[in-house]
Amino acid sequence: MRLRSALVSALAVGAALASTATAAPATAATAPGSVTNRQAVCPEKDLEVRADPGGHQNAVRLDVVNRGERTCVVDRIPTVTFRGLDGSAQPVPPSQSGPYTLARGERAYAAMRTADPKAVEGHVVRSLSVAADPSHRGVTFSAPVVGMPDGIHVWEPVTTLWQRSRAAADQALADATD
Repeated sequence: MRLRSALVSALAVGAALASTATAAPATAATAPGSVTNRQAVCPEKDLEVRADPGGHQNAVRLDVVNRGERTCVVDRIPTVTFRGLDGSAQPVPPSQSGPYTLARGERAYAAMRTADPKAVEGHVVRSLSVAADPSHRGVTFSAPVVGMPDGIHVWEPVTTLWQRSRAAADQALADATD
């Protein structure tokens, strides 16, 4: 019984701390675009996710906008999967999952490469799916929508972390794949 009482007390204290953490004013740790673990995960219905041609062979530009009423978090690594294939695009630089804060109306950008343009290995798929958080189902985009009318060539795909600008996402991908 004592163990259970101690556990209930600890959970109550944790819940109280969590409820006061979300009411705290924005600081460097909770500023838009920063990494924090104090905000709730953005509801998928509040996010607008897009995928567009990336301007280079086998490249795709991604973005997500928080259309909700409150600041919330997504994973700092976009989840990009490919129809009929196991796994997802790997982050560059290699990174662990973590929160990325999006203020109301804020947009974040990422860039991905589905395959090295010189690769002869791989698979060709008809669509890819993008989720701002691994707990979300994501949005599916057909190959023509992402600028690959003959199919998406997939071999060792990589994605950048979410960035504050499209230029930063493009540069992060260029730096990682040179």
